[in-house]
Amino acid sequence: MPNLVMEYSNSVDERVNVQGLLEDLHFVVLQSGLFDTLSVKSRALRCHHWLLGDEGDSSDFIHIGFELLAGRTEEQKRDLSRQLMAVLQQQAGHVRSLTVNIRDMDPSCFQKIIN
Repeated sequence: MPNLVMEYSNSVDERVNVQGLLEDLHFVVLQSGLFDTLSVKSRALRCHHWLLGDEGDSSDFIHIGFELLAGRTEEQKRDLSRQLMAVLQQQAGHVRSLTVNIRDMDPSCFQKIIN
C-alpha cells in the first residue's frame, strides 16, 4: 500500500534524471523490508506552478511525500526518511529545497481494490 510521490519543480527536469531518481527512491523502499514488494507504488509529479518562500518560482525543489498504513515504529519511519533523503542529496544535492515527509494513513478509512 505505500505510496511514494515525488513532486518537483519543472526546472529540476533540466538538472536531474527524474526517472532514474524515482527508480532509486523506489528501490530504497523495496529494500527496506517494511512492505510487500507488490504493494509499493512510486510516481513523480512535475509542478509547473510553485512558490518557495520569498524566492517565488526562481528556486527549485523536490518533495517526497510517503504515505503508509499505520503500524511501523517511529524508528522504522525515521530510518526510511533518512535513506530517502540520502538518495535525494546524492543525486539532487544542487536543488535548492529537498524535503521528505512520511505520514501514517488510518487503516479504517483506507479502501483498496485490485483487479
